[in-house]
Amino acid sequence: MGSGYQALRKGRSSLAGQAYLLTFTTADRMPHFHDWSIAGEASRLLAGSTAWRGSRLLAWVLMPDHWHGLVELGDNVALAACVRQLKGASARVLRQQHQALGRVWAPGYHDHAIRKEEDMLAAARYVVMNPVRAGLVARAGNYPFWDAIWLK
Repeated sequence: MGSGYQALRKGRSSLAGQAYLLTFTTADRMPHFHDWSIAGEASRLLAGSTAWRGSRLLAWVLMPDHWHGLVELGDNVALAACVRQLKGASARVLRQQHQALGRVWAPGYHDHAIRKEEDMLAAARYVVMNPVRAGLVARAGNYPFWDAIWLK
């Protein structure tokens, strides 16, 4: 991680119960997850990760070159540590199974705390509609690499 990224994160803290919209990209924006077998494995790893322990993954989508998620942090959970564990563990497994991948994730991530006046469902819709906006599918339901708790 470059010093610019660290400077941006300086003084930021994670708040228990706070919902965050997260985005992180693949290394060099490589479309690793254009291959559906790799995307399926990555989706399973990201959605089922122990990194979410104590937190709730509310909605997520895996795009060919990035991941978006809406997560509500639990008590004593630091967002940076959660993302670091999530990316590290998923990259290790994916590289073991698909050696040609090389580096999986780019350093860092973007987060946006969802303010009280913002609509949580609107943020979830933004996440799951990414494949439609990107022109990958006509309807979100036609894209297999996403989920949201409101569907259960």
